[in-house]
Amino acid sequence: MIVTSEEVREALDARRPVVALESTIIAHGLPRPDNLQVALELEETVREEGAVPATIAVLDGRPHVGLDKGGLERIANEDGIRKLGHRDLPLAVAAGASGATTVSATALLAARAGVRVFATGGLGGVHREWTVTQDESADLGLLARTRITVVCAGVKSILDVPATLQRLETLGVAVAGYGTDRFPGFYLSDSGHPVDWTLDSPEQVAEVMRAQDALHVPDASLVVANPVPEEEQLDPALHARVLAEALRACESEGVTGQAVTPFLLAYLVRHTGGASLAANLAAVRGNVRLAGRIAAAWTGA
Repeated sequence: MIVTSEEVREALDARRPVVALESTIIAHGLPRPDNLQVALELEETVREEGAVPATIAVLDGRPHVGLDKGGLERIANEDGIRKLGHRDLPLAVAAGASGATTVSATALLAARAGVRVFATGGLGGVHREWTVTQDESADLGLLARTRITVVCAGVKSILDVPATLQRLETLGVAVAGYGTDRFPGFYLSDSGHPVDWTLDSPEQVAEVMRAQDALHVPDASLVVANPVPEEEQLDPALHARVLAEALRACESEGVTGQAVTPFLLAYLVRHTGGASLAANLAAVRGNVRLAGRIAAAWTGA
């Protein structure tokens, strides 16, 4: 049922490096026409590191691992592209729908196709006031049962970061800082919280991946938390002020459930003059480049 592009299939068969890329950032995270330009740029970044990009999406009810330019253009420009988590995949397939994949759906489809390395911006996690809302991203549960290495800039700073780290520990998801002993905060290089393990090279990451397999530990992801460079992060004082304002606005306007995250992210973009979006893109670009290097170390390329 999963359509793997010829380029991706040949690379996997030959054990050449492949990097999975999500498509939600293309369809829902960036304005047109910048979204298509960024999608093409991220694929080119993977190629520069000697790996094959596998952007993942669902088109007309068929999950695709690896898109051609026409597929990227559809995801970037077509109206009505849905946002699909892993729970939505059977519904989208049965309905013949088209959608962009979130972290959970991308990780699932990548792993099913045999892709071991996945680059994204920031993970979902435990939402603030979880004790009241019981709102937790589906990313966490999926990563707890999927063997894939996820290169990210931590979790979105609008979330409850310490609760998310605790939840990842409870679920058995390994987390390591890349070149840092601090957990990054998506827009920020440092969320204010430590990590227990630090990895300093793509080769070290690949060794952990091999150890996962050799030990036959339960299937779970390896999260490689790669901080956005300090010179490209969102100003921490501006971030703190605008996020506090966004949370108050969210409460006063009665925004709840799935609407909370897009509301807060959009508020940050508007009230930081686009600086949060620039930091987001800087993080994604860095993660994609690192993922290409990890994939190459993993395959011995």
